[in-house]
Amino acid sequence: MTYKRIMLVGSALLATGALPLTMEAAETKGKADVQLINTDPEPSLKEAGFISLFDGKTLAGWTPRQGTMVFAVKEGEIVGTCSSGPSTFLCTDKEYTDFIFTCETKWAVDGNTGVQVRSRIRKGKGGDIVFGPQVEMEDLAKNGRGWSGGIYGQQCGGWLYPLKAPEHQPLKQAIDREGWNRMTVMVKGNVFKTWINGWPAANWVDGENEYPKGFIGLQVHGGKQGVIHWRNLRVKEL
Repeated sequence: MTYKRIMLVGSALLATGALPLTMEAAETKGKADVQLINTDPEPSLKEAGFISLFDGKTLAGWTPRQGTMVFAVKEGEIVGTCSSGPSTFLCTDKEYTDFIFTCETKWAVDGNTGVQVRSRIRKGKGGDIVFGPQVEMEDLAKNGRGWSGGIYGQQCGGWLYPLKAPEHQPLKQAIDREGWNRMTVMVKGNVFKTWINGWPAANWVDGENEYPKGFIGLQVHGGKQGVIHWRNLRVKEL
């Protein structure tokens, strides 16, 4: 079973030309757990083709989904504030397929957050439910786990790419706990790669191509606290 799973993942990567240099494989609850390592440099963010997703004054082009937490524009930044209730997502009205997305994030009050990519909406009993891959920006209280830049399956199975390999250790020191942190995401074909402050993080393959297209969304996680700021939100379609 392990051998077949690795070959399937490898075939998918070969089809996209994205096979990395190193690979981990381990058995978890009877299933193969293959983790591919991102060894690529962060894409150049100065190249032509990037457009801003935020005009610095309004939330034009964005719509809040799922919960009731408030997103507002303050001093040229998007600010999301945690309150009671489920996680809330500020989502682009436009959907994207292959792209590079980058933004800067800062915690004014510690709380969990992340960025949805190629995500969608399904209807639940209480209304809209956001689901799809989320690039994690982990709340600072998680005692050094350092999984910012990992990929979490929001409402679709939990962790898709936890940052647990030895190669991910530098990411534990990558986060500026007081200032701004740059997230970069490149999604091309069925390969999702991430960088945090220039450090390579995730290299996840959507083996079943379950998430071929969708919106980008900023999360404020449900809980007791959290005030998150974003700025310099840009995207380049590939």
